[in-house]
Amino acid sequence: MNIEKLYEIFLNHFSVQTDTRKLKIGDIFFALKGPNFNGNTFAGKALESGASWVVADEETGIHDSRIFMVPDALDALQKLASFHRDHFKIPFIAITGSNGKTTTKELIHAVLSSHFKTYTTTGNLNNHIGIPLTILKIKSDAEMAVIEMGASHMREIASYCTYAKPNFGMITNIGKAHLEGFGGPENVKKGKGELFDYLREHGGCAFVNADDPNVKSLGENLKNKVSFGSTCQPPTGKLIQSDPYLIAELANSDVQISTHIVGSYNLPNVLAAVTIGRYFNVPEEKIRTAIESYIPSNSRSQMIEKNGCHIIMDAYNANPGSMCAAIENFAAMKADHKILVLGDMKELGEYSQKEHAAIIDLIKKYQWAGVFLTGPEFAKVPHPYHQFETSEDAAKWIHEHPWSNAYVLVKGSRSMAMEKALN
Repeated sequence: MNIEKLYEIFLNHFSVQTDTRKLKIGDIFFALKGPNFNGNTFAGKALESGASWVVADEETGIHDSRIFMVPDALDALQKLASFHRDHFKIPFIAITGSNGKTTTKELIHAVLSSHFKTYTTTGNLNNHIGIPLTILKIKSDAEMAVIEMGASHMREIASYCTYAKPNFGMITNIGKAHLEGFGGPENVKKGKGELFDYLREHGGCAFVNADDPNVKSLGENLKNKVSFGSTCQPPTGKLIQSDPYLIAELANSDVQISTHIVGSYNLPNVLAAVTIGRYFNVPEEKIRTAIESYIPSNSRSQMIEKNGCHIIMDAYNANPGSMCAAIENFAAMKADHKILVLGDMKELGEYSQKEHAAIIDLIKKYQWAGVFLTGPEFAKVPHPYHQFETSEDAAKWIHEHPWSNAYVLVKGSRSMAMEKALN
């Protein structure tokens, strides 16, 4: 494959797409393959829709000079991203972890973009396709790049680092997420730790969450690191309140940051953004204003007012750590008439029944106005609460028995689509 030629084409068009449904005129279409699709079969449609070039790895049956043949289209996409990455001498900050990656990424982006031209991952495009696409959107005016990395098995983060080539990085926390893919809690730690391994080997700098024991231990042997948190010395800041929104006070100052984020568990994410902003000399007032102006969306630590109820919508994803943190935070709130609407936690494999049973044990410790559980994993554990097969079933029951003046926590794994329970 002639990567220089492909890069020359890219520089002339500077827009890459892998889905013909989202194709814009002038885009370069990469014909990726998956278990249920083959992008090569859409080569003709891509050209008809205005694609400037099609990067294909199978014969398309189309005789057109705009077909760029490669051995593997995904590999070509990643190598193109790597080649593009090499043209930048700016901070590339990689973010991974079991919980809070996207919220932390958004906070850090808000802080850095208040002072620098900063590019970051759109939404949660944090996998082997999304990361190259993110890198390829970075333009020559970039001063900072923030790259989110998700992972569900070993060596995944290591592979992302080969083309993102971060010179800075942080792990939000390490918990019981994707246990099925990783093969157990210890492998989750090793898998997330691949980011720190890369930084160590390449002279990069890590921002270390000292409030998470697993992350702290991974950072012990790092030569270049900056620790942050409420327990490190000196501390970065402390929690003032989290009912309903998080307020943090920065250490050695009277400065308080009043956020629009729900949950004390988001304190390390806020302190990470403060620490990274300070490291890159973003003025303190810009840091505070950026964090206070950030309003969460897409079912991540959102507070929604609906039909007289206060809904904490944290339903984008869930694992044992994030579920426990959300329930404990909700239980600590002073509000009356609190209701739980929870969905299954997926990708736990052999640990699933044990972890769902632990969540039910936690629920039983507190008094609730109602508890509504959804999904086959919760159904496997005996419990006294309302049980539904799907979020649509829960929605039907809730519609027929409406609440008023209640506080509601909604949480579950993405495939459970728990936001539908309150439609």
